Amino acid sequence: MSSSDIFIGEIIGTAVLILLGGGVVAAVVLKRSKAQNAGWLAITFGWGFAVLTAVYMTGTLSGAHLNPAVTVGIAIKDGDWGNVPVYFAGQMIGAMIGAFLVWIAYYGQFQAHLTDPEILAVKTGDEGLVDHAAAPKAGHVLGVFSTGPEIRNVAQNLATEILGTLVLVLAVLTQGLNDSGKGLGTLGALITALVVVGIGLSLGGPTGYAINPARDLGPRIVHALLPLPNKGGSDWGYAWIPVVGPLIGGALAAGIYKLAFA
Repeated sequence: MSSSDIFIGEIIGTAVLILLGGGVVAAVVLKRSKAQNAGWLAITFGWGFAVLTAVYMTGTLSGAHLNPAVTVGIAIKDGDWGNVPVYFAGQMIGAMIGAFLVWIAYYGQFQAHLTDPEILAVKTGDEGLVDHAAAPKAGHVLGVFSTGPEIRNVAQNLATEILGTLVLVLAVLTQGLNDSGKGLGTLGALITALVVVGIGLSLGGPTGYAINPARDLGPRIVHALLPLPNKGGSDWGYAWIPVVGPLIGGALAAGIYKLAFA
C-alpha cells in the first residue's frame, strides 16, 4: 500500500465510522429524532455496524486501521513504524470530517434540542421551580461527538479505556491464527464489528468506550468549533483519557501478542 492510498483510505474509512457511529448517538439522544430514546443497545449495535461498513469499505486501500491504537499495536507487532504518521493524520482528518457530517445530517435536530425550553430548564427546590438563568449548559450534546465517564475517577476511567482497547487490538492482531495464519479477508470486518459490539455491551458503561483516540479527539475538536447554541463545554479536562488509555491498551495488546502468539 502506498502512502497516498493509506492516507485516503484512512480519511474515508474514519469519516464513515464517525458519521455512522456519531449518527446513531445523535439519533438516540436528540429531540425530534425518530430514534430518540432507542437506548444503549441501539448505540452499541450502531457503532458495530459503523465499524463493519468502514472496515469493509476501505480494507483494500489502507488495511482499515481507523484507530491510532490499532496502528500502534500493528506497528509494535511488525516492527514497522514508517507509515504510522500517515495513518494518524488520515484518522484524525477523517474523524473530524465525519463529526462535521453528523452535524449536517442532524442540523435541525441539534437546533431543536439545544433551543428546547424543557431541555434547557433546570428544576430547583422541592417545588420543582424552573430556573432558566442557571441552565445555559443543560442542553449540551457533547456525547454525540465524544465520550465521557458516568463516574469521574481517573484511575478507573483510564483502566476501562485500556482494557476495552486491549481486547479490541488483540482481537485484530490474532485474526487468522485459527486459519494457518492466512488471515480472514472480508470476514475479519464482521468479526471486528462484533468485537466492538461486545466491548460496548460489556465494558462501555463506565466511560462510553472510546477505545480510539482519533474517534474521540477529532470530534471533540469539531464540537468546540461548531456554532451550536447552548452546547456547553468540550470537557478538555477529561479529553486526555480517551487518547492515552487506548494507546496504552493497543501497546499492551501487541506485547501480549508477541509473548503468547508470535
